[in-house]
Amino acid sequence: MSHTTGVRQAQKQRTRQALLDAALVLLEDQSLNSLGLREVTRAVGIAPTAFYRHFSDTADLGVALVDQALGSLHGTIRTTLAATGDTEERIAGTVALIAALVREFPAHVRFLARERHGGVELVRDAIGEQLERFAREVADELATHPDTAGWERQDLLMLAGLYVDHMVMTASAFLAAGPDAAAQERVAQVARRRLRLVALGSRHWLD
Repeated sequence: MSHTTGVRQAQKQRTRQALLDAALVLLEDQSLNSLGLREVTRAVGIAPTAFYRHFSDTADLGVALVDQALGSLHGTIRTTLAATGDTEERIAGTVALIAALVREFPAHVRFLARERHGGVELVRDAIGEQLERFAREVADELATHPDTAGWERQDLLMLAGLYVDHMVMTASAFLAAGPDAAAQERVAQVARRRLRLVALGSRHWLD
């Protein structure tokens, strides 16, 4: 690859990321369904036609935002949720991780919470596929645990799905609580109790 080609590719990647960043800011107060292509390109300072060098439409941009928000978290989420068990330390660690992700990436969490049941089918499907992949990966981890030894695959997937759904619900609750420390602690307390309930129930599932 020549130096010129490398510079051009780097610039293209920077522009693509700028479009994603601008869209995320604009989506703070609106849904993807109402986001205009011209809004995004104006925020970045490029011509509307330049948008199509990076994305086919705003739905394609939305799918890229889903990948950006969730794609890099698979290893972390899989090992954390699968290790939840019923010990207070593990449960507290799981809830603390979710709270940290919300603090670090609030715009991404807001986007995912809104678009999970939003009006753009491609984005709904992309979020659903990512969450299903989380569930499969957590189920794979659970299959190696003594507590879930002998479980059928469908039961492992059911338990994994409960953990993933809990993660999404808790992230949305932390986001809604805002920066208020007392509200954050109330969310964390409820989340820990729910995880404890799931863990207690799973211990007796084969009974």
